[in-house]
Amino acid sequence: MLRNLFILFPLICSAPSVGAVPPPSFESTVQPFLAKHCAMCHNDKAKVGGLSVSSFHTGAEALEKRDALEHIERRLKTGEMPPKGMPRPPQPDIDAVVRWIDSSLEQLDKNVKPDPGRLTAHRLNRFEYNNTIHDLLGIDFKPARDFPADDAGYGFDNIGDVLSISPVLMEKYLVAATRISRRAIQANDPLPKPSRERENFDRTKLNFESTEPTAFVVRHKFENEADYTFHVGTGGPREPLRVTFMLDRQVIGTQDVYYKEDEQPRVNDFKVRVPAGEHWLVAVLEKNRSVLRPLPMPPRLNTPPQVKPGKVAQGAYVDNIELRGPYNPLPTPISEAHKRIFVCSEKTPECARVILTRLASLAWRRPADPAAVARLVQLASMARTEGDTFEQGIRLGLQAILVAPQFLFRIERDPNPHDATHAHRVDDYELASRLSYFLWSSMPDQTLFKLAAAGRLHEPAVEAAQVRRMMLDKRSERFVENFAGQWLQLRNLDSIKPDPDKFPEFDAELRAAMKTETRMFFEAVLREDRSVLDFLDGRYTFLNERLAKFYGIPGVTGKQFRRVELTTPQRSGVLTQASILTVSSYPTRTSPVIRGKWVLENFLNDPPPPPPPGVPNLDEKAAGTTASLRQQLEKHRASPVCASCHNRMDPLGFGLENYNAIGKWRTQDGNFPVDTSGTLPNGKSFNTPEQLKATLKADSGRFTECLTDKLLTYALGRGLERYDKPTVKSISSRLAKEDYKFSSLILDVVNSMPFQMRRGEGELSNDTQASAKTHVP
Repeated sequence: MLRNLFILFPLICSAPSVGAVPPPSFESTVQPFLAKHCAMCHNDKAKVGGLSVSSFHTGAEALEKRDALEHIERRLKTGEMPPKGMPRPPQPDIDAVVRWIDSSLEQLDKNVKPDPGRLTAHRLNRFEYNNTIHDLLGIDFKPARDFPADDAGYGFDNIGDVLSISPVLMEKYLVAATRISRRAIQANDPLPKPSRERENFDRTKLNFESTEPTAFVVRHKFENEADYTFHVGTGGPREPLRVTFMLDRQVIGTQDVYYKEDEQPRVNDFKVRVPAGEHWLVAVLEKNRSVLRPLPMPPRLNTPPQVKPGKVAQGAYVDNIELRGPYNPLPTPISEAHKRIFVCSEKTPECARVILTRLASLAWRRPADPAAVARLVQLASMARTEGDTFEQGIRLGLQAILVAPQFLFRIERDPNPHDATHAHRVDDYELASRLSYFLWSSMPDQTLFKLAAAGRLHEPAVEAAQVRRMMLDKRSERFVENFAGQWLQLRNLDSIKPDPDKFPEFDAELRAAMKTETRMFFEAVLREDRSVLDFLDGRYTFLNERLAKFYGIPGVTGKQFRRVELTTPQRSGVLTQASILTVSSYPTRTSPVIRGKWVLENFLNDPPPPPPPGVPNLDEKAAGTTASLRQQLEKHRASPVCASCHNRMDPLGFGLENYNAIGKWRTQDGNFPVDTSGTLPNGKSFNTPEQLKATLKADSGRFTECLTDKLLTYALGRGLERYDKPTVKSISSRLAKEDYKFSSLILDVVNSMPFQMRRGEGELSNDTQASAKTHVP
């Protein structure tokens, strides 16, 4: 013990005492350790895991490969290296190497010039575009649904480096600007001429055999109050059955449908006066009209997949629904968006300039340049000289605003754009946009604009108050949807299709309930400013009757979701919620590998490398019948190359084997009892899912560092670099002192140097980064 104190003494004192044992040095401690325990696999020839220590001749050379050093340190701390089956070094030797890496990297960081990094001009992604249009103009319209899908990077779809503009997308922007301007501005346009819009169902059948009501639904936005004709093609069973057609809840007609061999669909015409606005057209069996309560309904309710084809062969079907009109339309009433835009009358001098200045400043998220506004006014004036109305001229100006780079991109200014050594604080307008697109995925509101104009937004107290306000604002639901949806991979749930033969109870309703539970849980942690460790083991959740029965939790009735305090840890935290368990499974069975990988990537920020080529797939038919899943996976761990990753992933996944591929609790997997025991590479063991979660929480620093990394990546819209790691570690370590409050994490991210500052283009050289050469012992 006394010797250990002497070893530690020089590390914590500024001037070591005479005769004290010096700190571990690279040459005497680290280099021999690497040569004896690491170099046999991690050399230039074998390079297992893509790592070689052959070039680590001196401490300075080792520090030049910081990522490799941090990888070594992480593996030694968790006990993952040396791998199982290899001689294990004495713990004091491991501690000495870790201590040298820690102290050397800490000293290196102290001597490196802080680098906030550089953000690429950030194109609005589809989600941000729709939200910005809504908040700018107040119209309920999502034009980005027609845009090409956004690329993603680092787990998120708001990464500036991958959000490029293609010629196709530019054409979409032009079309969208026209459509948006026409919806927002009413300009005495000619009344619409009658036209036809058709929705084909290809003789999809109404399901008479199912206990669930079945209907066909078409949703349509009617721009004008007018007369319309609904042209419906139907067919039916041998015996006539009555189908009711409704507009919203108003019955507009009924039809007895029946079946004849080779007969074309019967045509039914229903004429009705429709008010302006969005309405539902529904075809439903008379006995199943309860499907209409409550609205709104999903776009379609087709035949459930579990119904056998023979049972619906004689069923009624809907072939198509065609909308014809409008006839005798009334002029479109003045909308709120129009009133919002026209803040003055055309008779007022300079009204066009006032309107376009305001619109451009809001859309471009900073005061519009007078020269740019002059060009917009000129464009509007040209329209007037060609016979257009004042409103049509403003409409043209709005279109120009919406296709300008200042709208499509979040552009930040650099006083020295090509000088990578010059870092500066972003101005208040840029800070307002960083805050709003981080927490609202949209443009700043009037409060943020006013504070930016006054030059006060950057003040710490003002900024903190705004962040808390924004967290409680309804628009923060977009943060929940976008950040949580990608971090926790909830978006993937929509594409998951569990095998209906193995999991007949899984349907669209259960899928939606799973997603709602996790979304509401995340929202509660955010809005109630709870500890982020609740994501690991929060003893509450949000359920409706369907999901509660699926979980086996009594006392929950009705379709409404409500908060439920959990009396057992079986469903505590998000890791054992059905949404997460389903997205981390195969359609036919669970996958300890995928679930373990999910935990490593999303909770521990330690993703495994891709599997080596030539590794055989698991025999799905054998798993659970002739051999347990655990026994099957032992084959994958037979190779040392596979074992290094599977020893990290598999125990985490096996700890969740009490939950089947759609997250339902079980104790048996096929012919074998479920075994949820496991031992992590650091030697910590567990026997149940609850103990696994407790093990993860005991090492909460890894989780908070992972969450910080994900949140900072999302907030900045760029991947993190080596110079961001001190920021991540600092925020994560500070979080423990702030009771792990979600608001503290968000505020620390907002107050961090990468969020508050930027620099010119280019990479800092090693000489520029280091203000002084670091002495490496």
